[in-house]
Amino acid sequence: MTDEITSPCVNICKVEDGVCSACGRTLEHIARWGSMTEDERKKIMDEL
Repeated sequence: MTDEITSPCVNICKVEDGVCSACGRTLEHIARWGSMTEDERKKIMDEL
């Protein structure tokens, strides 16, 4: 079992002004998600 934070992606990508309107992440966050630490991911999830 893993406690890894799951991506907020809902597979309905529509980017406007650099932010996905489906998951609320910026393009930078989306690109870096796989290499982020769990703390970084938690912070983003808290902000969303």
